[in-house]
Amino acid sequence: MARSIDLHIESTKHTGETAIAGRTGGLIQAGETVTWRAKHFGVWQNLTSKITEFGYPHSFTDEMVEGAFRSIKHRHLFYSADGKTVMKDIFHFESPVGILGRLANYLFLTRYMKRLLEQRNDVIKKAAESAS
Repeated sequence: MARSIDLHIESTKHTGETAIAGRTGGLIQAGETVTWRAKHFGVWQNLTSKITEFGYPHSFTDEMVEGAFRSIKHRHLFYSADGKTVMKDIFHFESPVGILGRLANYLFLTRYMKRLLEQRNDVIKKAAESAS
């Protein structure tokens, strides 16, 4: 479900996010790209990610190949604990514009990105639990 383009769109509907190029529906696969268009901080932005590592069913990594950030790398790890599947996110991003970017990270961007991931993961969790 973490690879589902359709569920991603559902989990980020508050940003108007949609897939506009590359894989635009279904499950994204190794080596594929998706270009997202969403409104963040009142500005429409495009961001293209590529699946750069794919260790099904235990992990996959997507990395930004084009967008407003200097870089984004998002690892998704899956493991079993107490008979349940656990997903762990390792999310690293670098803002552009040097010290101004680092200041934005400190003031608001890190919290914003964390909240975006938490909201997305809550939607994934609910979808997974309702499917079982």
